Amino acid sequence: MKFRRSLFTRILAWFFINLLVLAVVVIGVFNLRLRPDPHSFLGGLFGGGMFSTSLLISRELGDRPKTQWNDILKRFAKAYGVEFRVVSADGRDLSGGASPIPDTVLKKIGELSRRTRGFPELPGLQSRPGPEAGSRPEMGAGTGAGPRPEMGSGPEAMTGGELPRPRPPRLPDTPFQPVFRGPPEPASFMARTTSPTQYWYGIRVPLLTTMDRPPTSVILLAVSDSMTGNGLFFDPMPWFILAAVVVVISVLLWLPLVRGLTRPIARMTVVTGQIARGRFDIRLPERRRDEIGELARSINHMAKRLDAQVRGQKRFLGDVAHELASPIARLQLSLGILENRLGPEEFEALRDLREEVEHMSYLVNELLSFTRAEVGASKVALDTVLLKPIVDRIIQRESDGQAEFRVEVSDSLVVYADVHLLSRALANLVRNALRYAGSAGPIGIAAEPVGDRVHVEVWDSGPGVPEDALPRLFEPFYRPELSRERSTGGVGLGLSIVRTCVETCKGTVSCRNLKPTGFSVTMEFLTRRPE
Repeated sequence: MKFRRSLFTRILAWFFINLLVLAVVVIGVFNLRLRPDPHSFLGGLFGGGMFSTSLLISRELGDRPKTQWNDILKRFAKAYGVEFRVVSADGRDLSGGASPIPDTVLKKIGELSRRTRGFPELPGLQSRPGPEAGSRPEMGAGTGAGPRPEMGSGPEAMTGGELPRPRPPRLPDTPFQPVFRGPPEPASFMARTTSPTQYWYGIRVPLLTTMDRPPTSVILLAVSDSMTGNGLFFDPMPWFILAAVVVVISVLLWLPLVRGLTRPIARMTVVTGQIARGRFDIRLPERRRDEIGELARSINHMAKRLDAQVRGQKRFLGDVAHELASPIARLQLSLGILENRLGPEEFEALRDLREEVEHMSYLVNELLSFTRAEVGASKVALDTVLLKPIVDRIIQRESDGQAEFRVEVSDSLVVYADVHLLSRALANLVRNALRYAGSAGPIGIAAEPVGDRVHVEVWDSGPGVPEDALPRLFEPFYRPELSRERSTGGVGLGLSIVRTCVETCKGTVSCRNLKPTGFSVTMEFLTRRPE
């Protein structure tokens, strides 16, 4: 038993596979256990640019007196292309900025201060008297530090005085890699102000001080005219790259499925179009086990049934025409004998009867030609033939001596066809042009090579046919005229025979009206045997 794979199931499964792969990629990017280098791709992706820069600035500010802070901030501003300012938790500008801080930013600073009360508050930036240069404070034995000599050792010293602090280790000058031991994520905010439009990024960072001061915290402000802060606030490029990666993964996942759906559908479109034009021998592959495979098997079954029905119908017409040929021939013979025995008066009475018998014979011959071209198509041997001699012979045979012909066919032009079928198709087209437009103007036969094919066109200067009748002109027994009298033309098999002959020669045929007047039929033939 063969397993039937539903197309809906395949699409749904592929959708969830795509989601699963994308989820793995996103989780792998955003949940890395290692803290990336702030200057790397992932560092910019996680917003580490401003965080790492703020630690660098805070370290230099902690190592320098307040009078040098403005020069430090200007140096960083020149390097990053943004303006830096330092404010306290209550919004006081500690860097001596030239312009006041907008109220919107001050409000954000207040919210940040309330939200980050776990940070050590800033008890003022007045410098405390420290030890002389080159001296060290005396430390007690063991792990604790003893009280300073000038403070005493009583309870007053423990309650009213200040406890001694151990000297913090001095950080190396280069390379500097600060370690932030505050909250899990940096406390920060962004604000936008107008007149002029500026973007403010505020982040609360500790001042990595020397042994002269205890650790404090400040709010570092970065001001820029750009929303990204020249890549310091937010670097969009990593997100663009991530989006591109997601798109590429999705395309790589969905492309095989989409191609697996569109290619057989396109093939079915071509095959059904050929079936509509009478090519019932073409088949579709039936390897698939989904809905598309079932549709292909249904189309093949339909083509087989249509082929059998159409062949049976044409074989029936051929048998009927063949059976009618013998009695019609005997009737014509009897009429000829009767005409010889009658006098001039009775001969006129038999003329109408003779014309009816001749028309019936013409109809039977057309039916035989039509069915022979269809049923015997598999037995035709095609070869390359010269086109110009066939055209000249047809014009000489079909011309009534009054119509004007314009021939534009090269003497060396060859087509891949059967001589008899090609002659029959050209003869029918020339005969139709003479019948419907012989007196309206010249009749043209032109041929030109186009790639590996040859376009053969037969045109006239007549009134043409109604536009709505063009798609049905090559159907058997179809005529634009409602009447089928001999005065209005044939029985509607001429163009059907043309299409049968051309398609048997592996060609195509089409028709169109010319502007302002005229009608044209174009046949396409190969120039050599197909590989």
